[in-house]
Amino acid sequence: MKVLLLGSGGREHTLAWKIAQSKYCSKLYIAPGNAGTSLCGINITLSDSNVDEIKAFIIKENIDMLVVGPEQALVNGIYDAIHSDEACKHVIVIGPSKQGALLEGSKDYAKGFMQRNHIPTAAYRSFTKDNVAAAYDYIDSLKPPYVLKADGLAAGKGVLICEDVEEAKAEVKAMLLAAKFGKASEKLVIEEYLKGIELSVFILTDAKSYLILPSAKDYKRIGENDTGLNTGGMGSVSPVPFADEEFMQKVEQRIIIPTVEGLKKEAIDYKGFIFFGLMNVAGDPYVIEYNVRLGDPETESVIPRIENDLLELFKHVGNQSLEQIQMHINPKATATIMLVSKGYPEKYEKNKIINNLDKVNDSLLFHAGTKYGEDNKVRTNGGRVLALTSFGNNLEEALAISYRNAEHIDFENKYYRPDIGRDVL
Repeated sequence: MKVLLLGSGGREHTLAWKIAQSKYCSKLYIAPGNAGTSLCGINITLSDSNVDEIKAFIIKENIDMLVVGPEQALVNGIYDAIHSDEACKHVIVIGPSKQGALLEGSKDYAKGFMQRNHIPTAAYRSFTKDNVAAAYDYIDSLKPPYVLKADGLAAGKGVLICEDVEEAKAEVKAMLLAAKFGKASEKLVIEEYLKGIELSVFILTDAKSYLILPSAKDYKRIGENDTGLNTGGMGSVSPVPFADEEFMQKVEQRIIIPTVEGLKKEAIDYKGFIFFGLMNVAGDPYVIEYNVRLGDPETESVIPRIENDLLELFKHVGNQSLEQIQMHINPKATATIMLVSKGYPEKYEKNKIINNLDKVNDSLLFHAGTKYGEDNKVRTNGGRVLALTSFGNNLEEALAISYRNAEHIDFENKYYRPDIGRDVL
């Protein structure tokens, strides 16, 4: 099979690494990819969000399967564009339709879907610039802290947690009246705050049945002890110790099954991954958000634990025959440490030479923001630069290996969090 994979981060390098191992893979293209993905297949200069360009490449190269890493192309309707064209109708697309992608593309739509399908989530209301006063009143009715979410995609920056009522109202004004997040905050969701511990659960669905992937926990804040600014993710661990059999049964019965059945009931074409961002509130799971693709850096911890041939799973998604497949999961734990550029998630420098990549032992090395310079040396090309994933008999062992290798790798102003996984050991 000829496969086109969209994206350029650590998630995509991990997927490329896994796809390249498949007996079904004859050729793998990654658009646009990074220095790491070039070790697994052929990087091509193609925007991962330009639907027309992608479609033209699929037709030209006779691509059999399109695997979509990031959310923007899905929200833009790549699935529908491919399947409405006779020339590429046969292509298996791993990712939902435009309607399905609204589960991530619109927070308001996602909350409505959960409400209609009786899926546990925080109480909420939605507001626009026409009812700012009502948004202030709703904040007054809640206890702090206050959760404010831009309705649309805001590159992971559109969720604010405000401790103070005046701060919350100022942010409402900034989002709705001053377009703090542009079009993404033309509508605002205000939620009740849920107190608990977060985790990520993933499924792969063919629109009829589903497979549950390993659970993971990621660490979003830049600083130790979950302080500082939100990032795309500073590390992750899998499995999550508190996500035991009893808890996961609750997740499946209360959240996964109603979600899959809800998609069927509402005739939403959904073939791909669903990411459930969950909160464990005193042993009960609640949905914080849906994502319509794999998370990053959770992918770097989860995908290595899957022992199945990934393309075989994807073929069954395309044929809607996932119920025939049994998941095989490595029982060992994985831990991922993200190395980032100084200044991330705000302003940071690029183009720093990365040294000692050859000194990494016993860890998988996934590139996130890297490129080859004109001197053919691997250089930094993003805020999140490299992900180190290690296996261990337990999380403590896996973390120790990843941290040891994190010390070896060298680039100017390298930074990583020293406490990934500490809260669940």
